[in-house]
Amino acid sequence: MKDIEFIKAVASGNDFIIIDNSQLPASSSQRQVAKLAKELCRRKLSIGADGLLLLEPSKIANFKMRVFNPDGTEVDMCGNGSRCVAVYAQQSKVISGSKMVIETKAGNLQAEVKQDRVRVRTPYPKDLRLNLDLDISGKMQKVNYINTGVPHVVCFVSGVAGFNVKGIGRAIRYHPDFQPEGTNADFVEVLDKSHIRIRTYERGVEQETLACGTGCVAAAIVTTYEMQQNPQGAYRIKVDTQGGDILSVYFNIKNGIVDKTFLEGKAKIVYRGKVLV
Repeated sequence: MKDIEFIKAVASGNDFIIIDNSQLPASSSQRQVAKLAKELCRRKLSIGADGLLLLEPSKIANFKMRVFNPDGTEVDMCGNGSRCVAVYAQQSKVISGSKMVIETKAGNLQAEVKQDRVRVRTPYPKDLRLNLDLDISGKMQKVNYINTGVPHVVCFVSGVAGFNVKGIGRAIRYHPDFQPEGTNADFVEVLDKSHIRIRTYERGVEQETLACGTGCVAAAIVTTYEMQQNPQGAYRIKVDTQGGDILSVYFNIKNGIVDKTFLEGKAKIVYRGKVLV
């Protein structure tokens, strides 16, 4: 048994446990770290969080971020997690200044902290597929797919506030068409061409979360294609999250290529503590 120092941070309702990996034994296996994530992320029985973020040294960036879901799975990156890590890095003097580069399995992310707001450049979107027919519990549903660092299925709905996110989201997350890795499921209500409302069922968390950064990016891009036949130019989309915060997503589209994707919103450290492991 030993005490491990941690940070609890929140970005738009997404909450994370941040731990400097130097506190863990050098011999820690993937299985052991996965078990640690499962234990620490349990709500009411431990700290509780939407994920565990481990910080490690990097040879190609200011530091490396590894992301573990509450079910113990490791994923390539996390949009809101990277914003939380950026705030931690600045306040804990891991970096000097307000700008930094974060290494992830999805590539290097550029982040900048501006007081209580953090702006992060997310990975190049890929595998965009629009208007797919998906059989969900015997009913055909039009959906869209895009990978914004992690996979997302985006569905347009009316009255998203009363939508069955848990039931339909789980069906999409485990749908055979997206196996073996599965997908996140985003349900989007369009308020106007530059303003949407979103609710997300996240794989690994296995429930709806109050916000999902990569989901907001995915929804913003797909909405632009939904609203325009041949989008071109620079865009800013406001995204209302279930947690109440409004995130901003910026990106360019030129000749069908989506580039320069940024996610911006509030992030903060909630508390610091020690946990007995």
